[in-house]
Amino acid sequence: MSTSPQRWSIATVYPDMWVDPDDDPRSSDRHSPDGELATLLSYLRDYRLTLDLKCQGLTFEQMMKLSVPPSTMSLFGLVRHMTEVERDWRNWITDGEPEPPIYGSLDDAFDLSDVPSHPEETVLTDAFARLEQEQAATDAEVSRHDDLGTHVGREDIAVREFLVHRIEEYARHCGHADLLRECIDGRTGQ
Repeated sequence: MSTSPQRWSIATVYPDMWVDPDDDPRSSDRHSPDGELATLLSYLRDYRLTLDLKCQGLTFEQMMKLSVPPSTMSLFGLVRHMTEVERDWRNWITDGEPEPPIYGSLDDAFDLSDVPSHPEETVLTDAFARLEQEQAATDAEVSRHDDLGTHVGREDIAVREFLVHRIEEYARHCGHADLLRECIDGRTGQ
């Protein structure tokens, strides 16, 4: 007897999609962005929305469900990890004193031993709010640089490379989120 959930999608137009095109916030304007910066920011926005979509409609217990042993990855851990990553990236592109880690380290964000076994609903809400706060702070720092070829911060990284790296990191973890969500309730889609 299989304990795997039945695969399903809410989409009716294209059953391999997460939602129908008219309901997809990632493609709301249907226009290709003009210019390199607009294109990079559009991809970053869409991957951020994808991570958020993969977490919508789940209980806290479902968000805490681990992947396969020995991995400590969960959707809640991914949210915390990306929060930590946003802060770490901001430290790359600034010259001042680095901001301290939020959860200890990038990998510590997946360690959920500090989360109460019966948390209040605000734990989940606060985690998403913290992610949005860190994203906005990093976005604000990036927006200070008009030239994508400018090298910035203690890492002396080009703004262009920094943006591509952010897209790559979100894309990678959205793939993890796809698999985690399917294991939780069977929902599939891009």
